[in-house]
Amino acid sequence: MKKKYKIIFPLIIVAGMLFGFQIANNPDPEKDKILIGLVRYALKQGHYEPHEIDDNFSEKIFTDFIDALDPYKRFFLMSDIEEFSQYEFLIDDQIKSEDLTFYNVVMDRFNQRVLESQSFYREILKKPFDFSTDDSFNVDYDKKNFSSSQAELIKNWQMQLKVSTLSRLHEKIQFQESMAKNDKSGDKGLDASDEKPMVIKSFEELEKESREAAEKSLDDLYTLMSELDETDWFAIFINTMTIQFDPHTNYFAPKDKKRFDISMAGKLEGIGARLQKREDYTRVAELISGGPAWRGGELEVGDLILKVGQSDETPVDIVGMRLDDAIEFIKGKKGTEVRLTVKKIDGSIQVISIVRDIVELEETFVKSSVVEVDQRKFGVINLPKFYIDFNERNFRNSATDMEQEIARLKDENVEGLLIDLRNNGGGSLKTAIEIAGLFISDGPVVQVKYRGEKPNIRSDKDNKIQWNGPLVVLVNELSASASEIFAAAMQDYNRAVIIGSKQSFGKGTVQNVLPLNNYFKYDKDLGALKMTIQKFYRINGGSTQLKGVESDIAMPDKYTYFEIGERDEKNPLSWDKIQPAEYTPVDIYANFHTVVNDSKKRIADNPHFIIIDENAKWLKQGRDNSLVNLNYEKYKKEIEQREKESKAFEDIALYESNLTFNSPSYEIPMMEQDSILAKKREIWHKNLKKDIYMEEALTVLSELEVNNKNLLVKN
Repeated sequence: MKKKYKIIFPLIIVAGMLFGFQIANNPDPEKDKILIGLVRYALKQGHYEPHEIDDNFSEKIFTDFIDALDPYKRFFLMSDIEEFSQYEFLIDDQIKSEDLTFYNVVMDRFNQRVLESQSFYREILKKPFDFSTDDSFNVDYDKKNFSSSQAELIKNWQMQLKVSTLSRLHEKIQFQESMAKNDKSGDKGLDASDEKPMVIKSFEELEKESREAAEKSLDDLYTLMSELDETDWFAIFINTMTIQFDPHTNYFAPKDKKRFDISMAGKLEGIGARLQKREDYTRVAELISGGPAWRGGELEVGDLILKVGQSDETPVDIVGMRLDDAIEFIKGKKGTEVRLTVKKIDGSIQVISIVRDIVELEETFVKSSVVEVDQRKFGVINLPKFYIDFNERNFRNSATDMEQEIARLKDENVEGLLIDLRNNGGGSLKTAIEIAGLFISDGPVVQVKYRGEKPNIRSDKDNKIQWNGPLVVLVNELSASASEIFAAAMQDYNRAVIIGSKQSFGKGTVQNVLPLNNYFKYDKDLGALKMTIQKFYRINGGSTQLKGVESDIAMPDKYTYFEIGERDEKNPLSWDKIQPAEYTPVDIYANFHTVVNDSKKRIADNPHFIIIDENAKWLKQGRDNSLVNLNYEKYKKEIEQREKESKAFEDIALYESNLTFNSPSYEIPMMEQDSILAKKREIWHKNLKKDIYMEEALTVLSELEVNNKNLLVKN
């Protein structure tokens, strides 16, 4: 999670080492100047904790923008950085005057340096690497300096490409050795006509293949980067501004805003297919269960889309087109027809007509399972996100879905509920409050504070309780934002046992998405700014910022010794505390502390959890080692040693509980009609059975004794 702004782009930027690179055309200086002005004004006026745009701010942008473009020190020379340094303390002034000089100078040089790289990177990969020398290379690029000369830069390239080739070479050798062991062609009694003997390739042949694979990988990355237009590049610069305020304030270019809306709503309008770029072609990667393409049965995974026609209109050739642009032609409003000319896997060409519809992204939505523990039934609810559609009130949202799912589980006569919020990154604050209200009577759920103002207490105002039985909430380090609001409220009310990682993610801030065209009338889409405008606080007064929600019962996992969460982000807001709200904790569990203490003892004595903790320490040790040995034999021995050590942790993956998970009754007819849904549920239930965290959480749930359910309701 460290330096997230650097993780978003480098996977794309690295492609710049390839030949023929050119930043996409159609620059729009007027639009860029408008964007700079709008973003600067919005941050100053609306951000929860605005920063002065001064020399200190300028210095950070200087470093971060260069780092975002060239995180692996592959393009810029030290002389470039020295030349850029004349702007190091002027960027703040340029931002205020909407001057793009620094951006233009750096991008022009970046374009130049990437073009230059074509003159030597292919030459490097033409020649075999010598893996008999005792070279090593440190892949901690944050600690490296830019090259002082082109000769040093080329040496840096050589070392990086050698690392890349070495890892591929070792994998190929391992694969060949594994295949040789399983090769049956030499066995006595095997007719030679039945199976051809395996061809064993030499070290030199495999090394050549590895270099070619490294080159092909870079070609693919270049294709990806070539699809970035000027808007994408300028968005990188804008985001080096926004990241100075906090890690969750981001600029969305127009197409990124559309993706964000789809993610939040859990739906889109289109044909219901996930597409990917495969060389010059748009390829069908997956059909979404229940979508119009899936229902039609003609479009298949692996089909290549050649042309796209709107109803009776002349089709548009999309071969070689940017994936984002191709998708714009394919998706469309519900009820409209699209005609796809596709090349099937067998080489035949077909025209497939599909009527677009609303496509629900099923993996976003609430789902539940029923499990027996000691011959008693319990319900497990998985909530991947606090989803909502801000543009269509009648579309499903996480609160109404949760209420319905609880009702369905009550029909199954479950005695307790476990809500799984692991990896739930948050979403709608509104739905988090409404879901909390399903488990308590009316009362405060969270405090929300604008800068310089008194906190606003957000409450559940409906005294109806959808579930008044035992409740356990399962979290991990990636449970964030709205997940933490809900978990904190359940903890403060003593309504649930929180079990999982030592603490949750620690995101205690609220963002609002501002479409920039709402604030400046312009004939082009300016995108949107997602900006931190509030902090939220628990009803006990404490912030979840940085500290997260500490579990009542902590279980070791592979992230235990890693810095995962808000505290590892760049420029996070600080932790603080305000006055608690007026609320009355409930006292419904007769044995809360006994159950918690018994669980802690089980975890401490459980050999599987002990191994998990040892594995976490081992993983941390491996991650901290950034030095790669470039001598093949030594590299191989190091890998073999790690593999040998890893065998001590094999039992982690082999673990399986005695629990059996089943879909609730209402889903059975649906799965009989939908084989994809049935397969998804089968996989989910299989994974739950192998989930030691789920097993311990269910054990805790089964042990909770309700003292008096009426205490949940105010008189």
